[in-house]
Formats: sequence, structure tokens, C-alpha cells
Amino acid sequence: MERWEIVRAFITGPLVEVALPKPGNVNRFRDFRDLSVYNFLVAYPALVGIYHETVRRGELIRSGVLSPAEAGLGELIRRSAEATRRVQSGNPDFGVLVLSIPLIAGLALTKKLSEGGEKARLLLEESSVRDTMELYRAIRILEPKGIPRGVKYDVYSEDAFEELFRDRVNLMRLAELSCPRETIFCEWLNSYGITYGAFSRILRLAKEMPLEDASVRLFLELLAERGDTLIRRKAGEAEELLVRKRAREVIEGKLSIEEFDAFLREEGDLRNPGSTADIVAVALSLVFLSGVGVEMKNGRAWLTARP
Repeated sequence: MERWEIVRAFITGPLVEVALPKPGNVNRFRDFRDLSVYNFLVAYPALVGIYHETVRRGELIRSGVLSPAEAGLGELIRRSAEATRRVQSGNPDFGVLVLSIPLIAGLALTKKLSEGGEKARLLLEESSVRDTMELYRAIRILEPKGIPRGVKYDVYSEDAFEELFRDRVNLMRLAELSCPRETIFCEWLNSYGITYGAFSRILRLAKEMPLEDASVRLFLELLAERGDTLIRRKAGEAEELLVRKRAREVIEGKLSIEEFDAFLREEGDLRNPGSTADIVAVALSLVFLSGVGVEMKNGRAWLTARP
């Protein structure tokens, strides 16, 4: 795949995702008290140079100039966090960064879109303890909500780096430890199975309905089927299960999407399905990498094959 096509797709996907009127998230109609759609619009273009470098490193690994262990995924994530923070003051994109960087590098290793997740896993397996330390630095820069304290390898502990080094915790080992708390790390372990499934589902839905409707439908399906690990960390398992139940009610026609949105926003961003939004953003990146564009039909945007 052409280098700039990958970069373009991984900037476009998250920008489209944040525009979608998804319940409980920042979107083009709704903001949170400490995060607006403008944080996202400013943050993602700041990543163009780093995404380009990520593709370049993948190409060098493919050609044998670098080894998989030299991908520097943690450093790239940390530099992405720095780039984001330089242009705005919030955390609009940490989950997307952590999902995207390994996948972008993986896609650069292959000519097949379908193999990106497997190649990303290969790079994560070959990562180093330094990569994990750099990821921790990225977390400290953007300070995503819901990070647990007092756990083993606590991100904010003064002893964290010493513990990581002592136990040789690379990114894949960290993913094994963190998967129960965060979907993103499960995706690392499972070669991006949920993300690729979401990508395929959007393409199927978009044959029958506008892009916006297809993407929001996917978002609801993911919430109903899997819940959201950000909600679980911030509000507890009972709240996550309640959100799943409400999402199923929307799909079944028992609850309007407006009522569901109001329910999710009752406690500010406590029930914000942020992990699910991250999956949708990266799935949309794959959609736009697959050779589609947008055309207007009767005042709505539909996906269409590019010439």
C-alpha cells in the first residue's frame, strides 16, 4: 500500500468518527465540559508526520534494513502523545494512538489490508521493555481517565520503570496483563480481530444505509455485544452492564437513540463509551484505506468506490 494512502486513511477515520452523532461521545453536536470536537479536529492533523515515519519504519523492516525489534512502537506512541498535547490541552486520542501506531506499521509490512493485524502483532511480540516505558511516558503526558492506581506496574508509581525493567515487560506482555481492563490491549493480543470485524460490518451496513447511520449502528452493536472497558474502569461493572442493556434496547426499538444519549450523559462523561469509539475510529481508517470515498445522495453521505 502506498505510504501516503495509509497516513491519509488513519487521519480521516478518526475525524469522521468524532463527527458522528454517537450517543454518549463528543460529536459534532455535543461536547463534554473538558473536551470538545475542536480538540479532536486540532489533534489528529498534528500526527501526520509521525504516522508517515511509522509507515517508513514498517517499510524498512519489510526490506530488511531494520529488524522487527527496531520498530520503536513505544517511542512513536510517546511522540504522538507529545504532538497531540502541543496543539491542544485535552486527551482526545490516546486510545486511537495506541491502536493505530502498531497497525500502521503492520500494514506497511504487507501489501494486503487483511494482514495488517497479524503483522502488528508480530511487531508487538518483538517489542522491548523500552517500548513499554515509552508507552508509560505517553500515558503520563495525556493522562487518560480511568487508569487504575495501586495495581502491579502502576503507571504513576515511582517504581514503575524499575519494575518493568526487572520483569522484562514488553508491550505484548503488558497487553496480556491489561487486556481484562482495556479492549485496546485485547486487540493487540488478538491481531485486531474486533477492529477488522467492525471494518467488515461497516462496509456491509453501508451498502444499505448512509455512512453515518451505518457507523452509529455499528457503535450500538459493539456496545450491546461487548460493553465498554472505559465505562467499566470509571463507573464499575454494574454500570457497564446497564449500558449494554440499554444499547440492546435501542437496537430492538425499545429505546430511542436520543433517550440513550441522555442516559449516557446523566453523569457527565462517566458513561462515555470511549473504548468503543476508539475501535470505530480505527475501523473507519481501514474503511477509507480499502478504496472507498463519499458521495452525496438525497442530502446524505454514502460510501462509494473511488475511481
